[in-house]
This record gives sequence, C-alpha cells and structure tokens, in this order.
Amino acid sequence: MEFIYVSIAALLFISCNISRKVTTKPYSFAGNTVVAHRGAWKKNSLPENSIASLKEAIRLKCAGSEFDVRMTKDDSLIINHDPHYKSLMIEESTYIELQKFKLSNGEKLPTLREYILAGIKNNSTTRLVCEIKPSAIKEREPIIAERVYRLINELKAQSHVVYISFSYAILKKLVSLDPGVSTQYLEANKSPKDIKADGISGIDYLITAFKTHPEWISEAKENNITLNAWTVNKADDMDWLIANGFDFITTNEPELLFERIKTANH
Repeated sequence: MEFIYVSIAALLFISCNISRKVTTKPYSFAGNTVVAHRGAWKKNSLPENSIASLKEAIRLKCAGSEFDVRMTKDDSLIINHDPHYKSLMIEESTYIELQKFKLSNGEKLPTLREYILAGIKNNSTTRLVCEIKPSAIKEREPIIAERVYRLINELKAQSHVVYISFSYAILKKLVSLDPGVSTQYLEANKSPKDIKADGISGIDYLITAFKTHPEWISEAKENNITLNAWTVNKADDMDWLIANGFDFITTNEPELLFERIKTANH
C-alpha cells in the first residue's frame, strides 16, 4: 500500500511539472521581418546605437533592433559602430575616457549591460540583434565573444538575443559555448551549407550578395538557415526580399519597410 501511495504522489508531481512546462509561454516576438539597423533612429534624428533608438524600435514593434558591441582597452563592453569614438580608438581607450563624450541627445555612451537591461524591460516583441565587431587583435575575438555571452547569460537575456558578426571565429566561439544560440554570419563568403556544417543558424548578407547568388536563397530554406539581408533602404529592394520570403530585413528605414510589407500583403 505504501508503494502505491508513493507511486501516486510521484505521478502527481510529474503531472504538475508537465502542466507548468506547458503553461509557461516563451516571448511572442513580433511576427514581421523588420530589423531596425542600429535602432530606429533616422526618422526622429536620434543617435544611432542609442538607448533612445532602441526604445523607438521596440515602440514600433520591430522584429529586431540591431546594435554594435566593441571592447575597450580596460575590457569594458560598449555600444558603438566605428572602431573610434569622438577621435579616440576604442580598443586603445578606457571606458572612463570614452564616456566623457555624450551622444547627441545627451545620453552617455551606453555599456552593453545598460543596453541589454533597457532592451529587455517591458519588451516581448523585439529581438536584440547583437553585432560583435571584429577586433584589430584577432586573439581578442574569442575573449570578447565569451564576455558578451556570459554577460547576456548573467542578465537572463539569452532568449532575446541574436548574435551576428563579420568574424567567423566569434560566431564559432559562441556556438562552442552554447550550440543553441541564434547566430548569423555577415561576410557573404560562405554558402548556407557551409554555415550549417559549422552549427551557425543564419546568414545576414549584403543584398547584392543574394542577387549575385540567388541559389543561396533556396539553399538556405532547404537547410533551415535563417535569411537576413542588410542594409536595405530602397523600396524596390525591400519588395524583392519580401517576394523571396526572407525571414528578416535589416534597414535604416523601418517605417518604410512596414509600409512595403503592408502593401505586399494586400
């Protein structure tokens, strides 16, 4: 009899756990293809890669908001596109030196921690598309990749993040840390089959690369490789990508892309 009671209790425990798993919902990210390049900055003259442009992309319910990560001389992870900021080389400067210069809207140069925390707050629609910039010192690249990954893990933001890079070494390091992370390669020198063989989940190539290699589109779909294209600002290019069933389109003109998607669906 005691065995029966224990068995029933065990079954109830398992049943409750299964029930909890079923009712736990993942983030329902926006079902569009719009990725705002460095945030949604252009229409409202916001600084690129600012928290303000990130929040605007979230307000628009873009599927993603892209941003650029670099590491300073003192190993601080900061958000900036170019290798220099206000005439200072980022890899040769400390964060204290860099943060003295404000962005055009008065924000301070954001750290990755600040940016991610802003990006996951009240946001269940917009992925954070994290471009990890290659380093001038190649030996630093795996170190940067791991530091970015560990910080995002610490902030419990992994489910929000897609990693992209021109550095194949950076993406392979991320995959070695966690084969389940979302990754997209930017350089356009590898086919979707090559990408799949290395465990990378997507390609994010300059649109001209896809027009030169249209076979990559069907090859990517056949191999379950995510399709993204950058940086697409003309309506006719947007229409071509929409017609070809791209998963994401990265643009400086998210408002225009929303219009083209709406037109295509009518």
